[in-house]
Amino acid sequence: MDPLTPEGSRDFTAPMNAVLPRRRSQAWTLANCLTYGRLVAVPVMVGLLFWPDSITARFTALGIFAAAAITDYLDGYVARTYGQSSALGRMLDPIADKLLVAACLLMLVADRTIAGPSTWAAIVILCREVLVSGLREYLAELKVGLPVSRVAKWKTTVQLLALGFLVAGPAGETVLPGTGQIGTVLLWLAAALTLWTGWDYMRAGVKHAIDDPR
Repeated sequence: MDPLTPEGSRDFTAPMNAVLPRRRSQAWTLANCLTYGRLVAVPVMVGLLFWPDSITARFTALGIFAAAAITDYLDGYVARTYGQSSALGRMLDPIADKLLVAACLLMLVADRTIAGPSTWAAIVILCREVLVSGLREYLAELKVGLPVSRVAKWKTTVQLLALGFLVAGPAGETVLPGTGQIGTVLLWLAAALTLWTGWDYMRAGVKHAIDDPR
């Protein structure tokens, strides 16, 4: 026995050429995979909305939109509950959300599901998304976070519900008469909440800009 090694003890020194276990990639956690699914859902849903008069295409688009909306909540829950938060997920999650909303609004305006004065509600929502993205980018340089408020969470919920009814569109009328009207009312409510939260974020961003000593 080696005199330098106490009797009965084990030598934990690994050989220099030992192969260490490979660390599992954070890119393929369940939370991130849910976000990837939402990104993939965007072009599929857009393709289906190119046939706005097809009941089958409308209901299929609604199913895909509903699944994507559910993952919007589920990926965050999974990340927090199972310790799967990652920088990649924090980057992709808001991108996937904004792509889903923007693509829906553009397609619904294009097929005139959203038309007339309601187009302004869609413009308000899109402009707010651009505003918040710009603020987050600027504040990131100052190492300042822009936390999501409770009202913003309600805005997101109402917005997704409105888009769900509007994606169903004429097909939804065969099941629930007034689907389009319900979606339009919810869209205006989402636009009102969008203005509220957009003003809050803008005020916070301007405050940090004024206080920035640089």
